Amino acid sequence: MSEEGRRRVAVPVTGMTCAACVRRVEKALSKVEGVSGASVNLATETATVEHGPGVKPGDLVSAVEGAGYGAETEKTTLGVTGMTCAACVRRVEKTLSKVSGVLRADVNLATEKATIERLPGEASFGELRRAVEGAGYGVEQPAEEKGEEGRPDARERPYAELKVRFLVAAVLTGLILLGSLPMMLGVMSPFSGRWLDLVLLALATPVQFWAGWRFYRGAWGALRHGTADMNTLVAVGTSAAYLYSAFVVLAPGLFAGAVGDRADVYFDTSALIITLILLGRLLEARARGRTNEAIKRLAGLRAKTARVLRDGREVDVPVGEVRVGDVFVVRPGEKVPVDGVVVGGESAVDEAAISGESMPVVKGVGDEVIGATVNGTGSFRARATAVGEETALAQIMRLVEEAQGSKAPIQRLADRISGVFVPVVMALAAATFLVWLFVGPEPAFTHALLNFVAVLIIACPCAMGLATPTSIMVGTGKGAERGILVKGGEALEGAHRLTTVVLDKTGTLTRGQPRLTDVVASDGLAEDELLRLAASAEKASEHPLGEAIVRAAEERGVALEEPEGFDAPTGRGVRAEVGGRQVLVGNRALMEEYGVSEDGISPRFEELSLAGKTPVLVAVDGRPAGLVAVADTVREEAREAVDSLKGMGLGVVMLTGDNERTARAVARELGIERVRAGVLPGEKEGEIRKLQEAGEVVAMVGDGINDAPALARADVGVAIGTGTDVAMEAADLTLVSGDVRGVARAIKLSRATIRNIRQNLFWAFAYNVLLIPVAAGVLYPFFGEEGFLNPVLAAAAMALSSVTVVTNALRLRRVEV
Repeated sequence: MSEEGRRRVAVPVTGMTCAACVRRVEKALSKVEGVSGASVNLATETATVEHGPGVKPGDLVSAVEGAGYGAETEKTTLGVTGMTCAACVRRVEKTLSKVSGVLRADVNLATEKATIERLPGEASFGELRRAVEGAGYGVEQPAEEKGEEGRPDARERPYAELKVRFLVAAVLTGLILLGSLPMMLGVMSPFSGRWLDLVLLALATPVQFWAGWRFYRGAWGALRHGTADMNTLVAVGTSAAYLYSAFVVLAPGLFAGAVGDRADVYFDTSALIITLILLGRLLEARARGRTNEAIKRLAGLRAKTARVLRDGREVDVPVGEVRVGDVFVVRPGEKVPVDGVVVGGESAVDEAAISGESMPVVKGVGDEVIGATVNGTGSFRARATAVGEETALAQIMRLVEEAQGSKAPIQRLADRISGVFVPVVMALAAATFLVWLFVGPEPAFTHALLNFVAVLIIACPCAMGLATPTSIMVGTGKGAERGILVKGGEALEGAHRLTTVVLDKTGTLTRGQPRLTDVVASDGLAEDELLRLAASAEKASEHPLGEAIVRAAEERGVALEEPEGFDAPTGRGVRAEVGGRQVLVGNRALMEEYGVSEDGISPRFEELSLAGKTPVLVAVDGRPAGLVAVADTVREEAREAVDSLKGMGLGVVMLTGDNERTARAVARELGIERVRAGVLPGEKEGEIRKLQEAGEVVAMVGDGINDAPALARADVGVAIGTGTDVAMEAADLTLVSGDVRGVARAIKLSRATIRNIRQNLFWAFAYNVLLIPVAAGVLYPFFGEEGFLNPVLAAAAMALSSVTVVTNALRLRRVEV
């Protein structure tokens, strides 16, 4: 192999721990056909691979993963302009995939964005731009490089230009139609036929080559790569009508014998087709802009300024100048500028725009606040914990944009068909021309030409290309508005096939924090007095049950004393002196150790245990004084969530590491029949696998780090937004508010979105299957020449098909979730 043919790439490898790992990775990479050398550095966790031109980056990544390690990749997003149909999408994807270092390229027609997965340091923006421009399309700078301010203009400029071209084309076409009226009505024109035709030619030329230039530019780009697309169909179809008419005007004797006594001109046809298609593109662009309103609304939530404490004074600064650690002040009715933690004051904050929660949430010292939420009537000070692109709002926007740029598996059918659609249509159009030219009625050439143009113009790969991405855009945007973040089209599609939802108990169905549920006093003590003694004794305790007892006493306004002689025998409870009285708070083992009987409270102890609660015995001065019960309480909305899932025909399973008794008690309260109790953190993923092996399509709902493997194993992983970042990273869907009712909402949204996609695909395919034969003239045997489809009507139908698909997708905005 020549030196010129070799390339050297660096592949970041994760999961290596020793020299044996290095040798294993090197061996795996060396086995890839075309690799001439592989060297792995454990310190930098990088594999340097030298290979020939036939080796793809994906082959190297697969080799690393096949050896049991991870390969780090990066994602880049580009704006791609000039695409019009599914064929354009395939061409751009194919071109980008050929760039060295690119693992995968996904192009979304609705968002006009390409998402490229690549090896770090490979496939620079310049290389990607050159590849796309070489395919005949334009490239916008990545959003992260040009900043937020540049975003709106990128869509507005092409829209404004398209509008100008349409308006000019519409005026000129109106004049052409006015000049063509005598011919259409079969009456004498007040002007000479020759001079009128020259005027029509002059009017039609700018429509054809200036207003319609976008179609020629796109067709030429496709032709350079040996393919054809929507632009090709329009350019060839309208050029046929225009050039024929131009020859008729400039060389009138050339066609006279072939088309009858007088050769008609079709400047009105070519001009009206271009004008109608431009109108369709204009309406489509406007509608597509509305599909992205969720992102625009999220961006509009940002606060413009922040009131920051600097040198003891309140100073108003642009929100971009706030830094982590700054203390900012939020007054009544103002927006919270960035994410932070309250350090002073208290207020109710409206988080509806971020979490979908309708009720304001009270925030006090130590509570987290989210940037872009709206403060109520109080005021508070908070310390900034995340700014800029690290805020919750920025991350939500990034997730939504990535989801909108992704592809759903259901789109693969449309992609496969679009790959052959345009060439097939062009072959059909050519066959149509030849059939009508040789066996059609007189004037045969005219009928052949018009039917040829009609077939080319009516075919619409645009509708097929837009059917899936527009629905995904609207669906993911709708979800974001309700606090449901979707990772991508695959997750959105997968959720509609679910048969079973597995719910982790702690933190998902319950609050994940012990709370006092019962106070049972005896020996003549009042409940508040029993709670005061028990909580005072537990005041120095760090045990979660002790903290729950203290917290409950403080919430009830019970005054506590400082305990003396505090002791916490391991695993049994606490002993302390409170106000001169000896107090024991703990389990049966502690009471037995100090010789305290359970007379009078033992039945209540057993009753609370059966209910899944943890009873804690209390003794005062050596006598049983009563007990308090602590439990991880069920969320108020959990029962409604379970009922909603069951009402949708889904099986519900509760998964927990708790003992069988506690698990069954919670399950009874929630109406869940299927329970998996005593499941260790490492066994959760195995339980999901068992359900899948039984033929069930499973969603796992959890919030903790130990849920991450199960979330990744499930067909759809759902993370509760109040949980850990690890869980959210592993999940396909995230419920920002932590409200478990969002699971049913997400599934309902998924079902509505997939139903909408299927409707779009049906109409896109049915439109082409039904109308292409009509344009070819299959109705002629039944209706004679009345059965021929006017190319102008074909253009109107084609333009309408794309607008219909986008408009149907917009109906998702009205879905109640």
